[in-house]
Amino acid sequence: MTIPEIDKDFLRRQLPEFSGQTADYHNEKIGKIAYKEFSGYFGSFAQRDGKSNMLRLRCSAGRITAEKLAFIAEMIRKYNISRIHFTTGQTIQLHDLSAEAAAEILEQCLDADIIPFGCGGDYPGNVLCSPLSGVEREEYFDVLPYAEAAAQYLVAAIPDGKLPRKFKTGFSNSPQNLTHATMRDLGFAARPDGRFDVYSAGGLGPAPCIGIKMAEAVAPEKILYHIKAMLATFRECGTYTKRSKSRTRYLPELLGGKAAYKAAYSERLLQALQEGGLDLQPEATKITKRNFKLITGFRITSQKQPGLYAVNYHPQAGLPKIESFLALADYLQNVKAAELRLAPDQSVYIINLTAPEAAKVMSLTPDTAYNAFTSSVACIGSTVCQMGMGDSQSLLTSCFEEMATQYAASDALPQIYISGCPSSCGTHQIGELGFRGTVKVIKGTAHPAFTMYINGCSLQGSERLGEEAGTLLAEDIPFVLLEIGKHIAQSGLDFAAWQAANPQAIATIIAPYMKKIELLSK
Repeated sequence: MTIPEIDKDFLRRQLPEFSGQTADYHNEKIGKIAYKEFSGYFGSFAQRDGKSNMLRLRCSAGRITAEKLAFIAEMIRKYNISRIHFTTGQTIQLHDLSAEAAAEILEQCLDADIIPFGCGGDYPGNVLCSPLSGVEREEYFDVLPYAEAAAQYLVAAIPDGKLPRKFKTGFSNSPQNLTHATMRDLGFAARPDGRFDVYSAGGLGPAPCIGIKMAEAVAPEKILYHIKAMLATFRECGTYTKRSKSRTRYLPELLGGKAAYKAAYSERLLQALQEGGLDLQPEATKITKRNFKLITGFRITSQKQPGLYAVNYHPQAGLPKIESFLALADYLQNVKAAELRLAPDQSVYIINLTAPEAAKVMSLTPDTAYNAFTSSVACIGSTVCQMGMGDSQSLLTSCFEEMATQYAASDALPQIYISGCPSSCGTHQIGELGFRGTVKVIKGTAHPAFTMYINGCSLQGSERLGEEAGTLLAEDIPFVLLEIGKHIAQSGLDFAAWQAANPQAIATIIAPYMKKIELLSK
């Protein structure tokens, strides 16, 4: 079949109005609600300061080719962009833009085959894919071609109109389930037999839940039928009137239970299969590059292609230094078959590198994590995001500063996940340790605080949503983590083993800090 083409002409026709609405927002000529609805369609939002904008670039399946990377670098230089962000949705956000720059970059994106449209608001979001799909030694099979086909199909459907709410799709190539495919609105989890299990009606954020398995052993060439069926089910059975109940995770409740929901889905799937025309026959990218020099290290992953490597680059909270990003973009223009793969933990893999090329890439990107803890995740936070309650970025920085010379404790801590609000953009609900922004009112004064979550897990077959452990003042969290790290280091275990052996330890550690809030409130 031929996947429907993205109607770029349709999208271009909306641009003049978008440009006017963006400028009008800053001149206070239209309401914020109208602006948010319109700009959400374009993946562009006004930042909390009310004077600058963010533009979210859709990177389908997390893949950025050298050509697209060169375009992004060109925009950074042309518009003097000082802040970019790798997100947990495998997109790149350009921050602190003028209204004019946001509109101009948006139009130029179409020529570069980057589609920001629909990256916000009630449309299909960026399709996620395991970042090392196609090069990972332990993968069941390469799911990237199917994720890219799904992305094109979903983006082509954007002009069909809004969905009841945002719609997130993920593809996973192994039980590592890095994209949380079993916890998405629609997820495709690879199997050892080269097929997919299909999950739906899951999601993080308010009322989080693990997805329902809708089908087993689905032939990869049939995935678009499931996407078509899911979109039809969402549009026809979801609610457009009660926003708090409009995500797909509420569909089973709206329809009277899981059995009724699965029946509604199956009916539309059968109809899609009968209509036909959506079978896929994608071609996987063949990598012929070879080399036989060796390299190892924390940042290095050996690919299944002999002599090739992937380098992980994880700047703090997904905020790379602009000079590092530009140097990387410039260098990769002359590296055969190299490309970027964004990961759902705000890192990026540079793949298809020989050992000398990998060494050069590491030298160009020194602003990177060096252990699990420094690979921690934080959303952009309340200083930028209009929805944010907690300053995720500031909290993570404080934690790193407190741990800067505590090497044993730092090495012992796991990757932590911080979200500024219940939306879980920092995916706090799937982490072994997670934090969600809130406030504690003490004697009439609001104090920054975060609710702590423990024991989350996204591994397929072992999925668990984190449990609330208690709410702490933001100023105390670095000391809490230091104490936890010291206990783990002294035990000689990793975090999971330490937690299993000492299930009440975290409650004991945080109890004095929670008591502090009680005492201050008296």
